Amino acid sequence: MAKNDFSGMTLKQMLDMHERLGAAIEDKRKEDREDTRRALEELAEKRGFSVSDLFGPAGRKKGGKVAVKYINPENRSETWTGRGRTPRWLAEKLKKGAKIDQFEI
Repeated sequence: MAKNDFSGMTLKQMLDMHERLGAAIEDKRKEDREDTRRALEELAEKRGFSVSDLFGPAGRKKGGKVAVKYINPENRSETWTGRGRTPRWLAEKLKKGAKIDQFEI
């Protein structure tokens, strides 16, 4: 590959080249992604699978809604799914000796 000499270029020329290069990189990335997807589909099909059999259905997103498991009987607007940090209202009640199953929905 030839060595590039940018010393004779103006800043505007370099910025234009940078923009064109960024667009070309993104196009190449999309092309490579599509080629890889096709190759995986072909390999899976040869082995008797579909891509969704191997990797789950397309469009599946993480971070969906989780059902509420616990509720504060004194303030029914305070709920908890059981994930993440225990809310203050529940932590205080547990510290006072309450059992977590008392707050299950």
